[in-house]
Amino acid sequence: MFRALLQIVLNGVALLAAAYLVPGITYSGSWLYLLVAGLVMGLVNLLVKPIVTFFSFPLILLSLGLFYLVINGLMLLLVDFLLDGLRVDGCLPAILGGLVVAIFNWLVRAFTATKEA
Repeated sequence: MFRALLQIVLNGVALLAAAYLVPGITYSGSWLYLLVAGLVMGLVNLLVKPIVTFFSFPLILLSLGLFYLVINGLMLLLVDFLLDGLRVDGCLPAILGGLVVAIFNWLVRAFTATKEA
């Protein structure tokens, strides 16, 4: 339960970082809105992203994994479609925003990884 809440907060912070770093991504709202956006992003990544990844496996293979950036951008565009306060102004900002979110999540996991015995 705690891990799921932490992931929602981290997704919201990652969206905030993407809004500050990538021109073309904006949000309007408070911290509560970022938490809702983090929840929606987590649900999209949990439910939709595995299906899209499965069906785009040949493209992932042909591009040597670079198509994951497009998939992350598409997930960000889907979150934009589902929420009124988040705005992504095109495909390139979506891909760059997906990259920012992925790097942010990777860094958080790298610094918070626990060693298994």
